[in-house]
Amino acid sequence: MKGGRQIGYSRPMSDAHEQVVQLADLLVGRSQMLAVAESCTGGWVAKCLTDLAGSSRWFERGFVTYSNAAKQDMLGVPEATLGEHGAVSEATVLAMVEGVLAHSRADVALAVSGIAGPGGAAAGKPVGTVCFAWALRSGYHLAESCRFEGDRDAVRRQAVVHTLARLVTILQDG
Repeated sequence: MKGGRQIGYSRPMSDAHEQVVQLADLLVGRSQMLAVAESCTGGWVAKCLTDLAGSSRWFERGFVTYSNAAKQDMLGVPEATLGEHGAVSEATVLAMVEGVLAHSRADVALAVSGIAGPGGAAAGKPVGTVCFAWALRSGYHLAESCRFEGDRDAVRRQAVVHTLARLVTILQDG
């Protein structure tokens, strides 16, 4: 897991709500829209975003691309990228986030793909490995990998909170 870091704690979903409130303020202030692509989180990020009343002002759409075929069909992730790097890789989430921007009207995009468990581990990619990417239509791109501890639910919850928190930081710094 190149560039990855291990995270062994579980942040509560109230953290996700706090991040969504901050994202809403940042996106509305910039008159920007957000779109997401999710694999291992299965739409949980989009659910958290749309839990906030008024989210239609800043949330444009979500893609749940759980299978490799969905990543290819809906987001244009190249088969070669999936074949060479796998679905859980920084190369794939970067292709996913590019696909989000190409297939939406959003100004800001994020993508997440990982191994929530209990199975699915591969050489160099243990259960809990999650890859993230964020992009701005202006050209900014960032990808990173993390390893989360806990059961399937805990890994997914931590992935949701992490992707939202990192996006808040990106928008605050930009």
